[in-house]
Amino acid sequence: MLRYDAGEVITAMVTPMDKDRKVDYNGMAVLAKHLTDNGTDTILVAGTTGESPTLTFEEESELLNSVRSIVGKSAKIVMGAGSNCTETAINASKKAASAGADVILSVVPYYNKPSQKGMYEHFAAIAKAIKNTPIILYNIPGRTGVNMQPDTVVRLTNDFDNIVAIKQSFPDMDVITELKSKLPSDVAIYCGDDSLTLPMLSLGAYGVISVASHVVGKEVKKMVRAFKEGRTEDALKIHLYLAPLFKKLFMAPNPVPVKYALSKVDIIEDYVRRPLTELSEEEKIEFLKVFKNYI
Repeated sequence: MLRYDAGEVITAMVTPMDKDRKVDYNGMAVLAKHLTDNGTDTILVAGTTGESPTLTFEEESELLNSVRSIVGKSAKIVMGAGSNCTETAINASKKAASAGADVILSVVPYYNKPSQKGMYEHFAAIAKAIKNTPIILYNIPGRTGVNMQPDTVVRLTNDFDNIVAIKQSFPDMDVITELKSKLPSDVAIYCGDDSLTLPMLSLGAYGVISVASHVVGKEVKKMVRAFKEGRTEDALKIHLYLAPLFKKLFMAPNPVPVKYALSKVDIIEDYVRRPLTELSEEEKIEFLKVFKNYI
């Protein structure tokens, strides 16, 4: 039994923007309902896919409040509350917890490249500050510049009961094997890369924090369920069917392609905040060659 079940399919929700690059809360309402109706167990607000580096604290708070009012108890909410400043991360985590987030997603500090000891102390301080709120650690070396080692993760989960899971966005299956063999059995591992969901499930991952679930959520959920129910051939068929889309959704910086995909099915507009830019006309044509097979 898990310390905390955050669901098998967590969608890292994009933040809808209007043409002036302001948060489109009406679009967000439509999107949140779309997600909960199409395979999403839990919504992640203000993650990287939600363009958190360009959101103000006020916008993040309003997004959390708005999503909670829309989904009610039909879905859990994870709130991205990480920072490369420990005190900022603590304050953001406290605010998110008091505002009704069910779980906190806390990323490895980026840019300042802490040691393993520094990572431990960073997350330990956060865990102590929000003792009654579950925390998912987030390891993504491609964005942070440093890689949290399995032994650091194991030490944190042994020392703090409210550290309940890790989102691993690092394509090394040996690391997943090591995590699974060393972590307490009640700590969940989440895949952070859609294309690696099935391989990571085979090594004991619990679920996925997904981008693709914005547009193929039911299929992602079916794949996870098929694998867990022992229908591995069915799961593989779904994976192979979705693989071309997984690849195209990352042909440009996330969330640019998935926002364009959502615009093509009339969920939201595809505007992003600078320094991100929308797909070029040539890129849109390239993307649609694949995406048309999933509409």
